[in-house]
Amino acid sequence: MIRKQKYKRSRQREKILSILRSTDTHPTAGWIYDQLKNDFPNLSMGTVYRNINILLDQKLIQKIEAGSRFDRYDANTDTHYHFFCQECGCVDDLPLDVSAELESKAQSLVGYKVDKHRLDFYGSCPGCNEDSRQQAYAGNLN
Repeated sequence: MIRKQKYKRSRQREKILSILRSTDTHPTAGWIYDQLKNDFPNLSMGTVYRNINILLDQKLIQKIEAGSRFDRYDANTDTHYHFFCQECGCVDDLPLDVSAELESKAQSLVGYKVDKHRLDFYGSCPGCNEDSRQQAYAGNLN
């Protein structure tokens, strides 16, 4: 029988979880560290990462691997889709229903049992699209 490791209560871990539950920005560990530094002056990045890893192990948060950029973290552990802005690096949840049909198709193609899937979208967020349009417009005036 495999026993799940128990973790002692940690004020830092509770605060990290609270921060992640209060934002939809999918922050990096560095951003989380900055939010905690005033409350925990002796805090190290190692402590932040250790507590993030415990929260991941407990399945209370999920890691969003953003390619070559820093990993992001999300307290919404339900399967959902993300949009990555390739201009500014923001990550947003997409309000799309998760496609069970896509899982069924994948399962029938490969013969594996599909439990869940991940689907990400990439492009430019509205803020970056607006900046691009304004720069293009200004360029046409010259």
